[in-house]
Amino acid sequence: MRSLRWAAIICFLTVFSLGRISRAQSPRGQSAEEKTAKYFESVRHQPGLLLAFLQQIPKGGDLHVHLSGAIYAESFIDWASEGALCVDRSTSKLMHASCDSCEPYKNKPSVRCAYQDHVLYNQLVDAWSMRNWHREEESGHDHFFSTFEKFGPAMEKHIGDALAEVASRAAADHLQYVEVMHTADGAQAAILGTKIGWDDDFSKLRDRLLAGGMADIVASVRSQVDSDEGRGKELLHCGTAQAAPGCEVTIHYLYQVLRGLPREQVFAQILLGFELTKADPRFVGFNLVMPEDYYVPMHDFDLHMRIIEALHKFYPAAHVSLHAGELAMGLVPPEGLRFHIRESIERGGAERIGHGVAVMSENDPIGLLQEMAKKNVLVEICLTSNDVILGVSGDRHPLPVYMKYGVPVALATDDEGVSRSDMTHEYLRAVETYGLSYADLKRMARESLEHSFIPGDSLWRDGRQLGRVAACEDDKVSGDRVSEKCQKLIGASERAHVQWTLERAFVEFEKKF
Repeated sequence: MRSLRWAAIICFLTVFSLGRISRAQSPRGQSAEEKTAKYFESVRHQPGLLLAFLQQIPKGGDLHVHLSGAIYAESFIDWASEGALCVDRSTSKLMHASCDSCEPYKNKPSVRCAYQDHVLYNQLVDAWSMRNWHREEESGHDHFFSTFEKFGPAMEKHIGDALAEVASRAAADHLQYVEVMHTADGAQAAILGTKIGWDDDFSKLRDRLLAGGMADIVASVRSQVDSDEGRGKELLHCGTAQAAPGCEVTIHYLYQVLRGLPREQVFAQILLGFELTKADPRFVGFNLVMPEDYYVPMHDFDLHMRIIEALHKFYPAAHVSLHAGELAMGLVPPEGLRFHIRESIERGGAERIGHGVAVMSENDPIGLLQEMAKKNVLVEICLTSNDVILGVSGDRHPLPVYMKYGVPVALATDDEGVSRSDMTHEYLRAVETYGLSYADLKRMARESLEHSFIPGDSLWRDGRQLGRVAACEDDKVSGDRVSEKCQKLIGASERAHVQWTLERAFVEFEKKF
């Protein structure tokens, strides 16, 4: 009997101990972040559930967004219709002209005809985007870049509408911040550059442009942006009880320099980019755009870097992000692949690189990767864009290499309207192709804000380790009360405020799991 009693006691203690161990290792002991990561892994191979998860995840900032390319073709049809524009059926190009009637055999119908003509409507959507594009009939590169001249006139007088669409889609994607590339002067700087002409002495040329009317262009841009933003806020009902979620998205601008123009025009636009960053806090930097493989961008690449290097000395606080390495073997001669990223960083002073696809074709690519990691230069990764334009995807894309060498990266949409994508699907592509973890995604979102050009002090004391500054180190993001020191930082710094908003969004998101 005694032995049976001891056996029962031992059995009870064993069960009790195992129960304690089991409870200690159960999900109840996991943090919200760990539970979220575990759920993420459980749906990794279930596309529908994975998409739903990624749609809701807070994503920080989109740092690589071209305003005109971010708009879906359906919006352009509406705006062109409002503007009474015609369309050439044979080219799908919009035009200001006297329109033909809507009969199918007429060559210049009003865009309004598309509402009753599904063939024309579908033709315009396909011509103005990558929808139904066929690789075997036309290169993605050519189809993509040809869209802009076709729908371009629809943007006239609709910049505010475009800003509202960008903000709305960003909010739907759970982004907190967007940096929009925008040639906001309507070619005024380029016209001034032609008028002033060229001078090999960059300092003298700058003086001539400043004396020749650059200040008036800056004032004109600021006034126009006021008007455009007012229109966007009106459409979103900002400041009212019916305010749309897009009102909560912070938007800043990168002045967009058209690098395919003649050198005197490019110089004037670069100068305007620097001047805008000094005069208007909404403009936080500038970038050079147009296809990197076109003749002028290739031929004048070194000149453009020297211009930026020379002018940067007059504007040491200005931020620069540059398209570089948006190239692939065969698109240009091999020597054209070997130096654009490095020169953009070392001469152009780029703090971020857009695309960077050709990094492994650069001279000493490993050394370049190590330099980028050391200088903390972030790469704006545009997976869908790189696939449709360059045909680079999967194992051929350098995203995993950048991550391996500790180069900061952030996903970006580039031209989501033309590409028919959004940030959620950029996340989906990244996860399905490269097996990224929840921690990887969370870090990318934080990196996007840390490497943004939002003014103000950072919430993080170290941009690499992402540990919070002393003022907010002990504050609970989930708490209703924030210490006076932390509140002072968040209130005084726009950057810290947006970063804190992201951290709060992560807390709310992770409560669901």
